[in-house]
Amino acid sequence: MTTSDSFQSSRRSFLGGAGLVFGGALAGGIAAQGLTPGASTGSPAGSAADSTVPFFGDHQGGVSTAAQDRLMFAALDVTTTSTEDLTHLLGRWAAMASRFTQGEQVSAAPERADVPPKDTGETLDMPPEQLTITVGFGPGLFDDRFGLASRMPAALKPLDPLPGDQVLDPAISGGDLCIQACANDPQVVFHAVRNMVRAARGVAVLRWSQLGFGRASATGSGQSTPRNLFGFKDGTNNIKADDTAALSDYVWVGDDTDQPWMTGGTYLVTRKIRMEIESWDADFLADQERIFARLKSTGAPLTGSAEFDPVDFGATSGGEPVIDPNSHVALAAPQLNDGVRILRRGYNYTDGQHAGNGKLDAGLFFICFQQDPHTQFAVLQEKLGKSDLLNEYIAHVSSGVWAVPPGLSEPGDWYGKKLFSP
Repeated sequence: MTTSDSFQSSRRSFLGGAGLVFGGALAGGIAAQGLTPGASTGSPAGSAADSTVPFFGDHQGGVSTAAQDRLMFAALDVTTTSTEDLTHLLGRWAAMASRFTQGEQVSAAPERADVPPKDTGETLDMPPEQLTITVGFGPGLFDDRFGLASRMPAALKPLDPLPGDQVLDPAISGGDLCIQACANDPQVVFHAVRNMVRAARGVAVLRWSQLGFGRASATGSGQSTPRNLFGFKDGTNNIKADDTAALSDYVWVGDDTDQPWMTGGTYLVTRKIRMEIESWDADFLADQERIFARLKSTGAPLTGSAEFDPVDFGATSGGEPVIDPNSHVALAAPQLNDGVRILRRGYNYTDGQHAGNGKLDAGLFFICFQQDPHTQFAVLQEKLGKSDLLNEYIAHVSSGVWAVPPGLSEPGDWYGKKLFSP
């Protein structure tokens, strides 16, 4: 059986089985929860009754979905020069992702004792834990290998160097394809990425990956603002799933895009931000709060008493501004950046300790979604990279940008189908 035959067989099995699943249970689930596919429930993470996130819809899951507790992010380099093999992989990934997000294995077909199992098996008997899988295309996919150069969106061009980018590590940056798996269990996200990378053998290879824990952003309307590893609430004014106007204005690509295949999609930026934990822990509280311009205990701005109080950037005390103009809050505030906003969806991470000095290797795996990284993320990071008081304690060590195409409409649809269509 050729790879193509295997895929067709798998697709037939998937379509035959999944047609009932998605036509019945899933549709019923959407109706019962009053959801649009891929949207957030806003329910507490880990709720057994709410452990499934709809897969099909206008937008891919894992963007405006209420942020789950665990992440595995993977970037891959495409090794084939065959368009057929690449599109075959994207179709297979779509079939796998649709099953994984509903708590199913790679295939419903019976296993055979004389061949390796179709699924690696570590999530057998486990619920989907609100698993979402988000797939994106990096700038490298639009070189001369697949004839896609004329279909590369202007928003996807590589970011120009930003302040502080001198320490970026190319080995953990970029990639032709990316997979973002989020769920409330670490084994569920690992299983999804492991099997999708396994399916890519002969077509693409894993370039780098990152595990994340303790969501560092709130994207669901019912979610509280989490704390980063410095102990502060960050991203209080993040775009939430029920703010459809903000999602339309800042996150989802509209009809005015230069590439119609991206309508309904979005652009993903990652930055691995290493934190100097030990140095931060030695700083006194008042200075930590000056850097963030928020109280560590409540998350309230230094000019307020509750987290969501508006920040008064004009307030003074003793002739000095209460909010330092180079504080993290001031430099990232939309009202001081011509209204620029992004949807943050990052995770804390730890990779153990640095060899030689024993310091914790930990920080923030920053993820954000927007309509155009050049006019949104880059604008904010240009200011933050130059002046943020926090820069004494952080370093950006990896970077990546990907185009996330719109959601899949129904069984048989696949990632980037419109991109590869004549």
